[in-house]
Amino acid sequence: MSSEPEAELTREEVEEHQEAEEHEEADDLSSAEAASIERLLAFLKDSRAFDFTGYKRPSLIRRIRHRMREANVSSVDAYLDLLQLDPEEFTALFNTILINVTGFFRDRDPWDYLADMVVPDLLQAADGAPLRVWSAGCSAGQEPYSMAMLLHERMGESFRDSVKIYATDIDERALDYARQASYTDREMRGLPDEYRERYFDSIGGRWQLTPDLRRSVIFGRNDITHDAPISRIDVLICRNTLMYFNAETQSRVVSRLGFALRPQGVLFLGKAEMLLNHTSTFDHIDLKRRFFRKIRGERPEAPFHAPWRLYGQQSGSAHDARLRQELVMTSPVPQLIVSSNRQLLLVNLRAGNMFGLSDRDVGRPLSELDMSYAIAEFGAHVTAALQGQEAVSLHELQWRRPGAGLAFLDLTLVPLVDAGGQTMGLSVTFTDVTRFRQLQLEVEAANRSSRPHTRSFSPPTKSSRRRTRSCSPPSRSSRRRMRSCSRPTKSSRR
Repeated sequence: MSSEPEAELTREEVEEHQEAEEHEEADDLSSAEAASIERLLAFLKDSRAFDFTGYKRPSLIRRIRHRMREANVSSVDAYLDLLQLDPEEFTALFNTILINVTGFFRDRDPWDYLADMVVPDLLQAADGAPLRVWSAGCSAGQEPYSMAMLLHERMGESFRDSVKIYATDIDERALDYARQASYTDREMRGLPDEYRERYFDSIGGRWQLTPDLRRSVIFGRNDITHDAPISRIDVLICRNTLMYFNAETQSRVVSRLGFALRPQGVLFLGKAEMLLNHTSTFDHIDLKRRFFRKIRGERPEAPFHAPWRLYGQQSGSAHDARLRQELVMTSPVPQLIVSSNRQLLLVNLRAGNMFGLSDRDVGRPLSELDMSYAIAEFGAHVTAALQGQEAVSLHELQWRRPGAGLAFLDLTLVPLVDAGGQTMGLSVTFTDVTRFRQLQLEVEAANRSSRPHTRSFSPPTKSSRRRTRSCSPPSRSSRRRMRSCSRPTKSSRR
């Protein structure tokens, strides 16, 4: 059984923890200390692939200082040395930075509103189709399990086959704990007694969630600031997570959350979070309880399905249509579908993250997309492939990434042709070959640097030839071997 995470605190304990540290302000840092903090964050990003640069500096610095005191280290540079020497220290720092605030049905009023007002509308709109839920920043699992219990109460026996709940977090240790679904008395505070009796068993002094409900939640690691979002979500729960990010990172994360939701999908935030700058993507359902609905765009959803009419016979089944949709959207290969008149018909998750595209860009001409100008002669290559009706492979095209320098891409452009031979569109897939290109350049540079040394050798002088001959006179047996090996043939004598 996994032990309880040390960083797992109740809301009251976290507030006490923060109040105790209020006297430590981030703005009392000297310029040298501020530079050391940035070096520390860069080290965490480069060595462990955890990017905290988007976190608000005051709270982040307070937590780093808190961990430094526990480790008896007085300076940030000395703490950076400790991290490089002791890999276990990273885990302690990580748990200190990510103070997980969670609980079953935390802030009960919004959960009641979700059960009574939001879920019935979603189930009616789904019309028997599976309901997809994503709990982003799920911590130790109480939040997604709360959603599972709520939906089971509402749906009964149909819950097992009609609901998919995904739960993600950046903290692997918290995810391991969540998968166990075993909680202490303290962690069960706030859970209604009827839920405890119906869905939990008391085993060894802990409360174990029933197996059926535990299996309904799929846990996995996801960094919402960088990783691709889960697609086609009906309810996205992301409570008290955005509040830790700065404005720029919040904006990027909210855009990803909007991309994850279906049209009319619901976003459930924490009470300290708002979406004041995203009114074009979300409309509020209940502002007090922090429920927001994704605004359905003016463009129809048909373009997402249109390319698949090119292949085989369509069954007309809504399930099959969703399956074909998921096949493209979740592909690990970045892919776009372009219409014959050069409009964007589809962008999968990988391509969306790669080029900053979302479903709001579907239907726009390529000439209006920044990526058309960031990739060398992209528009011209698309036009040529559409006209030629032949697959084209292009190698090492320059890609000017915004704020990230020059990169190189391999492209494969495949025309999509119907049974009558008419070109209906174009599939474009991308492979980032920047690392291979850099390696090739390094090898070429190394070869060039070695050539002058080869050309600098001068032919041996007479004296050196005499010294060479005098150093190793051949023995009688070796002379015999040399004569036998070099005896000319008849043809060579002629």
